[in-house]
Amino acid sequence: MKLVLQRVKSASVTVNGKTTGEIQQGLLLFVCFEAGDTMAAVDESIEKVVNLRIFEDEAGKMNLNVKQINGAILSVSQFTLSWDGKKGHRPSFDKSMPPQEAKLMYYTFNKKLEERELKVEKGIFGENMQVSLVNDGPVTFILNF
Repeated sequence: MKLVLQRVKSASVTVNGKTTGEIQQGLLLFVCFEAGDTMAAVDESIEKVVNLRIFEDEAGKMNLNVKQINGAILSVSQFTLSWDGKKGHRPSFDKSMPPQEAKLMYYTFNKKLEERELKVEKGIFGENMQVSLVNDGPVTFILNF
């Protein structure tokens, strides 16, 4: 499982000209499931996302998590993260989890975030999406589970 996590001032995702998810301050997550990923990886990623202290406190230090700032999450599925870029110039997505399994994992991932009392907005799995964001910092992390 791979995540690209960005601290944002705002972010939105649009499908076919319709906004399907939009947040103000919080986290934009690009989420990728690879063959062999487990629910244990989902649980570990949820813990990391919820508790990651990357928002500034009153002293200007990264010391607060998304819940402490009353932030929201925009979750966007992105299977293209499964390519490692080591071979060739045409991406291969052989490492990706099959779409039906990945869709279920993505649904479960978002549901578990919501169970942590976070506002979670979403893209639409498997659709062509346009993502807009104002990265805050910029602060971006790549996480592997």
